[in-house]
Amino acid sequence: MGIKILGMGSYLPEQRLTNDDFTKFVETSDEWIKTRTGIAERRMAGWEPVWYMGAEAAKKAIAEAGIAPEDIGLVIAATATNDFHTPSVACLVQNAAGAVNAAAFDVNAACSGFVYALDTARRFLETDESMKYVLVVASEALSRFLDFGDRSSCILFGDGSAAAVIERSDKPFASALGADGSGAPLLYARSVGVAEEVKVESGYDDGFSEKRLHKLYQDGKEVYKFATKALPKAFNLAADKAGISAEDIDWFVPHQANIRIIETAAKNLGAPMEKFIVTLDHYGNTSSVSIPLALCEAVGKGLIKRGQKLALVGFGAGLTYAAAIFEY
Repeated sequence: MGIKILGMGSYLPEQRLTNDDFTKFVETSDEWIKTRTGIAERRMAGWEPVWYMGAEAAKKAIAEAGIAPEDIGLVIAATATNDFHTPSVACLVQNAAGAVNAAAFDVNAACSGFVYALDTARRFLETDESMKYVLVVASEALSRFLDFGDRSSCILFGDGSAAAVIERSDKPFASALGADGSGAPLLYARSVGVAEEVKVESGYDDGFSEKRLHKLYQDGKEVYKFATKALPKAFNLAADKAGISAEDIDWFVPHQANIRIIETAAKNLGAPMEKFIVTLDHYGNTSSVSIPLALCEAVGKGLIKRGQKLALVGFGAGLTYAAAIFEY
């Protein structure tokens, strides 16, 4: 059993930061950032909570799908930056979007989160015949966890949300989800209270860096090495299940972390860059939001059309990786 995306929607914060804005507080330049990442600007949440951005994207997706929110059986939110430890983003989105009959929970697989959530949604639809629709939402406010004194990381990330309403389909679907927990210390952000207790008071060494206790930490070189291998690996695992190759894919929608990573992945797959949807130049790395946001934009521009084969491929903190291949 496969899936069909009935409608999509997105929401972007009002605040826009260009590369030149970063030159005011870190030693960098527009050329330096563009050359190394491909990013020119990104959105950053100001007053907007994560759940609010997710709810706005969800409302647009529901409207485009042309369904009643009461008919949604499940809301899954992908996020690593919830406004609360509890309740979940999904519960707040469920209420705001009017999906009063839906169950709701969050998935945290970082930048792979949307693909994890999409695959989870498909499995619910496959096993519960009474469920008609699932709302999958990705929403992030990474800017609230950034160290704006670290030019290697603060320039990369942006905020926003995107959502999709899906239903079951008889079209083929193949996926691959994976993780390598040994790489967890390479990319993480510790909770504030835990950071102080574990590192300052107890002195316990859990293997994570002591730097930036409650800010995002990234070992850029090691994450890059992982990413350039994880993207092709995730795709090939899913493609093997589907019995297809990169040549059969109309569009690749990769996680938007760094243009060099995407270019290397394309080369390793033997696929032309013309087949890759790229939006990081104007959104930056929006973690779990990057794939659905790119998908939503490409559909809106008419690039992606019904009947075309898509490969959504992501990697992220955890370390995680994921791919889903299906027909739009």
